[in-house]
Amino acid sequence: MSTTVRQPSRKHSVPLSEVEQTAFCRSEDDLRPQPLLDELKVNVRWQQIPPEYQALDPETLDRRITDVKRELGQKVTILGHHYQREEIIKHVDFRGDSFKLSQNAASRPEADFIVFCGVHFMAETAALLCAPHQQVVLPNMAAGCSMSDMAPMDDVLDAWDDLAEVLDGYGTILPVAYMNTAAGLKGLCGRQGGIVCTSSNAQAALQWSYDRADRVFFLPDQHLGRNTALTLGVDRQDMVVWDPFKPLGGHTAEALRRAKLVLWQGHCSVHTRFTTRQIEAARSRFPNINILVHPECTSEVVQTADLNGSTELICKVINEAPAGSIWGVGTEINLVNRLAQANPDKTIFCLDPVVCPCSTMYRIHPAYLLWVLEELLEGRVANRITVDEDTRHHSRIALENMLRLPSP
Repeated sequence: MSTTVRQPSRKHSVPLSEVEQTAFCRSEDDLRPQPLLDELKVNVRWQQIPPEYQALDPETLDRRITDVKRELGQKVTILGHHYQREEIIKHVDFRGDSFKLSQNAASRPEADFIVFCGVHFMAETAALLCAPHQQVVLPNMAAGCSMSDMAPMDDVLDAWDDLAEVLDGYGTILPVAYMNTAAGLKGLCGRQGGIVCTSSNAQAALQWSYDRADRVFFLPDQHLGRNTALTLGVDRQDMVVWDPFKPLGGHTAEALRRAKLVLWQGHCSVHTRFTTRQIEAARSRFPNINILVHPECTSEVVQTADLNGSTELICKVINEAPAGSIWGVGTEINLVNRLAQANPDKTIFCLDPVVCPCSTMYRIHPAYLLWVLEELLEGRVANRITVDEDTRHHSRIALENMLRLPSP
């Protein structure tokens, strides 16, 4: 039996977006709007745009975005992920998580252009689901996702080939791709009879997979996969984490054959910042507090919290909570701040005392949004996101498997 061993490189072992995650960490007061020129001083990757946009002050950006959006009318739909800064959210037509937004885009066939204020894999998902005549635009091409970057296509294909060889004659395996993956990995799932999932329906997707196979290959977020499997009663001893830089992911053939869940070695750089110590500090400060975290957090944090759920569930629970309730939340700071502002009758704060917005989401500065909108007004499509037809076909198979799941 032969296995593929990849040599670690800085590009693959530590994605740049992971290294850059702390670049925007600061006090909460410093998250105020500022010209792009000031933000360009932060040492992260930026897409270059015409200099005339870089020095525009927040008020000018806001006014010009409003004006150009009015001129474009129904030709354009703007989507904004929950983690976007407020200066972006105020201009969007739909706000939500990545998959909900892609569905929103597909519900607006009159829009020729979908401007997705999120990260690259989200814009790809919208391109998968939108009508052929619709073009998807990402305002800043440097807005990637460190979790998605942790699962390069070549590495995953090597792992899949190794698993297929090791498990030949020892039962079946299905791939489950979290929404936070490139379209190519969603296509792999479609080709192999697998499924895509969101944090909202991960449990149903895993159960669907176990109904059809002996084991699951879950990627790229090991924490979501582990936390979800634990709710289904899968024992930790039946889970292994695949390290792409070790032969057979760092395991023996026998260990892989015994495993019920193979987890890709990936994580979210935002949600792994939350710790049980932060929860203990919050409980000490507020004895009646409710701790609500995202399932991309580590299993220790999820098990210590009172509740865990997707961004949509976090919004729903807090918005419907009784007045006077206290919430310590383990997710991205822009969403937590927005929930606090929308619920002044409750005490809502981020568990992490260091304010760290998602470094890639934060790269959708209003200057980029204005630039792509004014380009559209001039008849030019900047930063179009496309998916080749073969990948689109197989990705849609995996997505359609997900869409047939019962609603969470």
